[in-house]
Amino acid sequence: MEKQQVFYIHGGESFENREDFINRLKTAELWHLPKEDEEESKGKWTSHLAEDLGSDFEVIMPPMPNKQNARFDEWSIWFERHFEYVKGSPILIGCSLGAMFLAKYLTHNNLQFRPKAVFLIAGAYNIPGFDDAVSCRDFLVDTDSIKTVADKTDKLVIIHSKDDFVVPYEHGLALSASIPEAEFITFEDKNHFLIEEFPELLEMVKSV
Repeated sequence: MEKQQVFYIHGGESFENREDFINRLKTAELWHLPKEDEEESKGKWTSHLAEDLGSDFEVIMPPMPNKQNARFDEWSIWFERHFEYVKGSPILIGCSLGAMFLAKYLTHNNLQFRPKAVFLIAGAYNIPGFDDAVSCRDFLVDTDSIKTVADKTDKLVIIHSKDDFVVPYEHGLALSASIPEAEFITFEDKNHFLIEEFPELLEMVKSV
């Protein structure tokens, strides 16, 4: 039996001008270095996603270009380079900037294949009062425009956590209100999904 493909698009950052990017490099926490008082962990849930889903799934996680200062057109080119490896109807999962990328890409482009499901996790959208709108403007899309995405997949799932400290929960609410036919999954305590385990997502993917 052919394995069910899962494409996962990771997050990142995007800056409108070089000065903001340079300032980010000067001030960002060096998150990749081990901390002396930190207990050993399995890593973020994405690091063992393929293992957790099991042998019935083929997980493809393309390293998107320049994730510290991403550009939508560059991500689009790299994403499209993978289309020749698509088999059947894949499941698309985007988290944070990855969700924003999928939302914008699917809004403005028709795929050569029909995804079995699209999961948009903790994405930011062009809604009034979003303070970080300038820094990630290249990936922003109006929630009303994303309505067309629901027609391009068999199942659209929006996921957000109320305690997200990066992208306010209001973004998930706004997108859900614009696409009532989508399934909206709310969590109370998953923050920006920077968590070790995400069994709920595993269950949802396996049930598609």
